[in-house]
Amino acid sequence: MIKKSMRIMLLIAIFLPLISFAQQRNTEGMWIPMNVKDMNYGDMKKSGFALGPDDVYSTDQQSLKDVVVRLNGGSCTAEVISGSGLLLTNHHCAYDAVASLSSVQSDFLTDGFWAKNGKDELPIPGAFVSFLVRMENVTDQVLGKDKSVTDPTEIEQKKQQIAEKAKEGTDYTVEVKEYFAGNEYYMLVYENFNDIRLVGAPPSSIGKYGGDTDNWMWPRHTGDFSLLRVYANKDNKATAAYSEDNIPYKPKKFLPISLNGVKEGDYAMVMGYPGSTDRYLTSDQIQFALDQTNGDRYHLMDQKLKIWKKYMDKNDTIRIGLASDYASLANYWKYIEGQTTMLKRYDIAGVKRKEEAAFKNWAMDKSEYKSVLDEISKLHVGYNNTDKFVSYLNFGLFGSQAA
Repeated sequence: MIKKSMRIMLLIAIFLPLISFAQQRNTEGMWIPMNVKDMNYGDMKKSGFALGPDDVYSTDQQSLKDVVVRLNGGSCTAEVISGSGLLLTNHHCAYDAVASLSSVQSDFLTDGFWAKNGKDELPIPGAFVSFLVRMENVTDQVLGKDKSVTDPTEIEQKKQQIAEKAKEGTDYTVEVKEYFAGNEYYMLVYENFNDIRLVGAPPSSIGKYGGDTDNWMWPRHTGDFSLLRVYANKDNKATAAYSEDNIPYKPKKFLPISLNGVKEGDYAMVMGYPGSTDRYLTSDQIQFALDQTNGDRYHLMDQKLKIWKKYMDKNDTIRIGLASDYASLANYWKYIEGQTTMLKRYDIAGVKRKEEAAFKNWAMDKSEYKSVLDEISKLHVGYNNTDKFVSYLNFGLFGSQAA
């Protein structure tokens, strides 16, 4: 639920295998589903993956891409778990929906909500679910086969042209996204379903147990789940809006629920949205985050949360009206706090400096690489000069909400 700029893409994170840290350090990685067959399947199979690569991503057969869906075009994921369009997602991902349907008289945030039958399921205003139809590497179309296209305006124009052409004659939503810091571009074609209804959500005492004090911590004891349902028209096609005539969507595939549990050594894989990483920031960028960015943002968010909480505690209408915004900001606040603690504890900036020194030594006789880090540092200096202004603008002046 982090509300910050991020690329939204379907990726899988794999942890191989789940055995105790004392015995072996977990191996991990992050990959684009359509590339698993060519890049990672061998290692996945050796580590216990029991499905085939086409079971992860395929346009010729049902696959996991058909059951792992994106919520509201943003950074939350849900899974189809029944033949009647039932979705399982996190409580914090449905929190805004629950808040929007709540009132002082019907406080679903506090009390929870459970539909006893289909008629009791509540339409969620503005909610939609995106099913991935297909994705395609369009790097050559955007950058040219020789990667000669570098002008940002031209790149955006090419992305738009590709998307418009792919959308012709369909009701699909098409996005062309930058991957790997602009080194590759992928086109993602989605089918959006716009009639989404709330089926069940636990009370916040369960779904948000521990609040943001325990968020981003392990182990957690929160019942962080909610249930939604996708509705379609009588032909099982996506609709533009809610209608009483719509019926539960019959998906191509759904994930059966197992009650067998897990055991040590079982293979684990996470698939969903979004896909982003900060692991390739330079030591200068990490040090600057520690010296200024994180401190500024933490301070601004902390003050804002305290002001909101003061008035939310006094008035239930304000509490419900600001609940989703408060939870989202508190989520990011806790993230910044934990990130800062760990960056310091493990001296990540120092680790990066050693890696960069090794890289510079390797690149000394390679003209195309020898000045890369220096060029990045020069660009970062320019960013440093505006960072404080941006933080105070985004989290201060433009960060106010009304209940």
